[in-house]
Amino acid sequence: MHARFPDFRLGKVLATSFTATLTERCGNAVERIPTPRRLVDWLAVSGLAVESCTTAQLELAWELRESIHAALTAAAIQDPLPASAVQVINDRSIQGRAAAVLTPENNRQWRLSSASCVEDALSVIAADSISILAGERDGKLALCASPTCRAAFFDTSQSRTRKWCEMNTCGNRQKKARFNANKSKNPGSAK
Repeated sequence: MHARFPDFRLGKVLATSFTATLTERCGNAVERIPTPRRLVDWLAVSGLAVESCTTAQLELAWELRESIHAALTAAAIQDPLPASAVQVINDRSIQGRAAAVLTPENNRQWRLSSASCVEDALSVIAADSISILAGERDGKLALCASPTCRAAFFDTSQSRTRKWCEMNTCGNRQKKARFNANKSKNPGSAK
């Protein structure tokens, strides 16, 4: 019997959704792609279906994920991008075979050929991170305000003041903690 894996956190931005396959980085880390099969599953739900994945390809994916996270974090706090992270992102970007196609809704979608492998999918993720880091998108890089999370996310809200990577997880957890702290300070006010 297989252990149940944690659900994927899927957002609208491919690169930051990929970095969210490891959550609670500053707390009790949760690995959402612990096995090659799980990476295949994540790629499929992200529109980058591949047939199989080896342990070595999973390790390439983890290396890319951590490089993207390091680069996005540096960019969010306006530090220089780590050269080693940029090198990994660039290397993965040029190693794949994928094509951009235009959908009937006038959106760009990446298409892998029927013989595509994990490296092709990783090249798309790397290219997506490059477009964010190069400032080609309308939005702002930010870090989750949760002290245990600190995930990099791409804020496209109108005010660009979003605080949480996900309101349903980190935001609610912080609001609940604040509520409980206030309740314990003022025990008679919650009647």
